[in-house]
Amino acid sequence: MAKRQVEVFTAGCPVCEPTVKLVQDLACSNCEVIVYNLSKEGTDKVQQYEIKTVPAVVVDGRLAACCDTRGPDEEQLRAAGLGQPIT
Repeated sequence: MAKRQVEVFTAGCPVCEPTVKLVQDLACSNCEVIVYNLSKEGTDKVQQYEIKTVPAVVVDGRLAACCDTRGPDEEQLRAAGLGQPIT
């Protein structure tokens, strides 16, 4: 079964930690979660995904709708497929 790829982009600060925890709590066994601390890595992907603020969450190559203009939101992350296996 294919794994859902979830990428979390942070500034490596305490403000981003609740989002990392939320994503980890919502992730299912078929989710591969990768956390990028932008002070160290992942900056090349910021332009690719058009990330304008952090924290930001990308699910299967698409920036979650909640991360376009405001912070991550559980309902929107679930709508993006987080926590659900790929069918």
